[in-house]
Amino acid sequence: MKHLLMTLSMLYALVLCASAQQFDKKQGYRLEIGDGLALDCQNGTITFSPSNKKSMTQVWQIHPSAREGYWILVNPYGQIALDNGNHGANEGEVLTWETNANNANQQWNIKKQTDGVYTLTCAAGGLKLGYNDTCQPGGHVWQIKASDSDVNVKWNLVKTDLKVVAEAEAQVSKHEWENQYIYGINKEPGRATMLLYADETEMHKDEAYHKPWLWPNSSLRLMLNGKWQFNWVPSPEERPADFYKTNYDASAWKTIQVPSCVEMLGYGTPIYTNITYPFKNQPPFIRGQEGYTVVKEPNAVSSYRRTFNVPAQWNGREIYLHFNGIYSAAYVWVNGQKVGYTQGPNNDAEFNVTKYLKIGQQNLVCVEVYRWSDGSYIEDQDMFRLSGIHRDVYLEARQKVQVQDAYLTSHFGRRGYRQVTMNIDLTLQNLDKKTQDAIVECKLYDPKGQLVQICKMTAANLLKGEKRTIHPNFQVRQPELWTAETPNLYTVDIKVNGDISTQKYGFRKIENRNGQVFINGKRVMFKGADRHDTHPIYGKAIPVESMIEDILLMKRYNLNTVRTSHYPNDPRMYALYDYYGIYTMDEADVECHGNHSISKNPSWEGQYVDRQERMVLRDRNHPSVIFWSMGNECGGGNNFVASKKAIQALDDRLIHYEGMNEVADMDSRMYPSLDHMMKLDKQENLQGRPFFLCEYAHAMGNSIGNLKEYWDYIEFESKRMIGGCIWDWVDQSLCKYGEPQTNMYYGGGFGDYPNDNDFCCNGIITADRHVTPKLLQVKKVYQYIDFRKTDEGKIRIRNRYCFHDLSAYNLKYELLRDGKIIKSGVTSMPAVQPTDSIDIDMPVTVPKEDGMYHLNLSLEQKQATIWAPAGHSVATEQICLRNKIKSDLVFNTKYENGVTASETDDVVTLKGKGFSFGISKKTAAIIDLTYDGKQMVSGDENFLFNGYRSINNDRVGNLNVKREGIFVKLIEKDGVNKVITTQIVKGGKDSRSKVPVVTEYEIAPDGKIIVTSNITNNETNVDFHRMGLQAFLDKSLENVEYLGRGPMENYPDRKDCAFVGCYTTTVSGMQEEYIKPQSMGERCDVNWVKLTDNKGKGICITSLDNTFMFSAQHYTDEDLWQTKYLHELNKIHKSEVVLHLDGAMRGLGNASCGPGPLKKYEMEKGMHKLHFCISPAN
Repeated sequence: MKHLLMTLSMLYALVLCASAQQFDKKQGYRLEIGDGLALDCQNGTITFSPSNKKSMTQVWQIHPSAREGYWILVNPYGQIALDNGNHGANEGEVLTWETNANNANQQWNIKKQTDGVYTLTCAAGGLKLGYNDTCQPGGHVWQIKASDSDVNVKWNLVKTDLKVVAEAEAQVSKHEWENQYIYGINKEPGRATMLLYADETEMHKDEAYHKPWLWPNSSLRLMLNGKWQFNWVPSPEERPADFYKTNYDASAWKTIQVPSCVEMLGYGTPIYTNITYPFKNQPPFIRGQEGYTVVKEPNAVSSYRRTFNVPAQWNGREIYLHFNGIYSAAYVWVNGQKVGYTQGPNNDAEFNVTKYLKIGQQNLVCVEVYRWSDGSYIEDQDMFRLSGIHRDVYLEARQKVQVQDAYLTSHFGRRGYRQVTMNIDLTLQNLDKKTQDAIVECKLYDPKGQLVQICKMTAANLLKGEKRTIHPNFQVRQPELWTAETPNLYTVDIKVNGDISTQKYGFRKIENRNGQVFINGKRVMFKGADRHDTHPIYGKAIPVESMIEDILLMKRYNLNTVRTSHYPNDPRMYALYDYYGIYTMDEADVECHGNHSISKNPSWEGQYVDRQERMVLRDRNHPSVIFWSMGNECGGGNNFVASKKAIQALDDRLIHYEGMNEVADMDSRMYPSLDHMMKLDKQENLQGRPFFLCEYAHAMGNSIGNLKEYWDYIEFESKRMIGGCIWDWVDQSLCKYGEPQTNMYYGGGFGDYPNDNDFCCNGIITADRHVTPKLLQVKKVYQYIDFRKTDEGKIRIRNRYCFHDLSAYNLKYELLRDGKIIKSGVTSMPAVQPTDSIDIDMPVTVPKEDGMYHLNLSLEQKQATIWAPAGHSVATEQICLRNKIKSDLVFNTKYENGVTASETDDVVTLKGKGFSFGISKKTAAIIDLTYDGKQMVSGDENFLFNGYRSINNDRVGNLNVKREGIFVKLIEKDGVNKVITTQIVKGGKDSRSKVPVVTEYEIAPDGKIIVTSNITNNETNVDFHRMGLQAFLDKSLENVEYLGRGPMENYPDRKDCAFVGCYTTTVSGMQEEYIKPQSMGERCDVNWVKLTDNKGKGICITSLDNTFMFSAQHYTDEDLWQTKYLHELNKIHKSEVVLHLDGAMRGLGNASCGPGPLKKYEMEKGMHKLHFCISPAN
């Protein structure tokens, strides 16, 4: 027994020794398997590649994990680890993720089998690293269920050359654009956006003084926008290296418009990717990746040249060259001399170029722009990747003694909002060679342009090179406060030794009161959207007209908030936010979605902090900026701790960052379900912190379901919720250079790879700024007025604005009977104060006559405002007063002398006076429906079951419907002719959904056909997202009239904006503008619909029980989903009308990125009944 115990102990020790291998963490290894293949790290995915001793993507270092006996495998080049993809105990593809020794997904037990042969077992689920069926180049590596003896899990660990490891661990290259430590050379510090004038006369004459988003007409500014000489090459090696020299011959170069994105003008490939870097993920280097666009365009270089004359009167001044934005990195030369270098494409870059210029003569500026840089690793936003000088360029001439920066703040004292102190932290600098005085005069003008106060100061004896901050201030009584509802702007003019800087300012106070955000003492709900800089023709070079268009649409459709996702906007945009009144979450240009480890890497801290500081310094005087956001989807790390400290040193606004809530001032989430959002709101340890949805209601394609339910909770029940921003504002599709501007493309459409297809098309407006049904739903849910009928029969109107009463509005009302207006009127609204309500008498009396009655209410502007014309409706409601419709249908119940019936082996036919009706016995489809000699149907697949719907939110594959058990029977009883059809419909994945369909047709002598279709769904996993019938009608039936919800497209969980009424349209007019074609055009709660030709002939379908839903298109839903782009619909256009009659329809939800429909909008089990009458339209 003793010997047996010793033997067992020895065996156990051997097992421990085998499983507890020791590895040198400085050594690199290749993991080889199969026939000469190795584990290869390919931008987040792990694939098999031919073993290559020199490949840095095949190098793995083996480090101890936090779990004893387990290791983590780290690629030293990207500092990312082998991860089981969060598959747990399920088989699935492995990937790379940010290194975390505590993450069980990355912990692998490495067990030696024979010399050099090992198996790797993941701690998270006990599965082994290997392959399933075949091991071939490009194939994905999996974690699988296997035993140690299986050949497909046995790996050879081969030591790599240490030189390869050393190269992989290299921090930087010799180029500034591959060095995370260098992101600016000779750049000026960040500063506030100000307009500069030589004197007051010039300033007051300039329109930009009142509208600072316009180009200023100032003698001290020279715009360099316009035509530049231009050269483009796909790689740095091909660039004209000495193009900046004054004697360089660029006569053969083309010209390009500045600002612009070069890819939008045919130079290089627009690339759309969400997370995956468009180059190899090996920061800070820009390297090619097999199969990627960067193979043919490794790092495109755009070279720009432009000449200009410096005005003679600028002699003796300091002259600055200012770029509002360059993607992604650039070198600058003036007159052949190197000035500096810049990164940070959405931050200002300013250079003092005085010493390089020739006053009164022609000068040459040259800019060399690199499409990619190390900065691109933190510009990994969900967007098209474009490059070039994409924002304004100008020269500005300042005095030797000048304003370096001006920080405007205000303080409300004990008198509340009746008195405020404005403080100016005015930083002056003396760039003269001798000591100077600065004579300062500050003027404050109220929103009407009246002078409020003057403050004069002198900064004496400014030494050469000295910076000094002085503190002028104003005491303002009864200030007119700034809010999004009341965007009152004061003007601050700062004169220093003659030159005048001017900027707008708004008085407002931001507070966090126990988790709720108050502005000027009132709790505010932030009803917003996330907005990318994108234009279908210009890319990221946004014209100011498009900026204004965006803001006007936001204001008119009840949005009050923008998150500048995911970088600071053009500075002119903030002037517009201030002027029109939009609350702003200003977000720093920091996103490393494809490599979160960068946020933990101290070598990148400087870039993170620089981008935060430049954003804050530029934008902190704008009253519209309510929050700072430190970036997006970067994970957590100390670089954000440093970022917050940097922001707090400059300003005291609330700080947001969803990726690391604990370091921010507020909590934030993306795409939570309604239940999860409610739980987070109530979580005890989070009370006192504002809770914001920085992204929710993913608006991809046909979407924005459940929005009302979210806001019913946020606005009326939540404890600490402050609102949210819908992802996102505008579709990011782009036009192709040289093609019609109506043709728009998403990822992959430019031959770009990698790409994320149409995941960039998530807007509540289209790329060309057209209003969509999604935006109309947002307007309704976001509106600031509530209407409801009280138990006493009055109308209660509640004002949910925070800062203005309702005296500026008229109340328009309409009484509808069976969808048609029978009475209307307008009454002036009293001054109902913010958050108060008023009960008014019902403006109409419901007639005794039978019918369905609705009251439509609309609150409309009495006068035009800066953002909408007089009569613009800000809030609407429909109140049902009586829901019983008066039917015009008269049925002949006697049936004598009526219908003749006949049947063959193939067809059942019924005929009467002026009509005929036929059903195929083989398919159970209506193949003949003729009224007054006009055939109403087309083809032989009419009024058959249809369960197919494809939208971005519920993509369903393999929905080829199979029909079996078809039975058609003609019955005649008591003079009544009926045709009964039965069939079993199979569909969905593996045809697992089986739906019995029983349809009865009762034919009256006058041609009316009563249809009863019972569709039974008792499946657990149903792939059908609608339950209804589909028909193909004659092409002439183009005109549509219906009584139901409209006039816009609507669905069960997106119909609040669609009121019941009688609407007329056309089949072509029911088409929507989804850039990726998909199911569309539905109308809910329909009582009847007519489809007619231009002579009024056609059919009418009338509900006999509950209402139904319908759509009419010139496309089948299957064809729509198979079509890539909106402009290709002509290829699948059918002349006939594709009619859907639906008894049930799944809600839209937002599951393209987020939760699906709420349970009440899912498809219910049981029988769905369609009961309607088909009759001649006339």
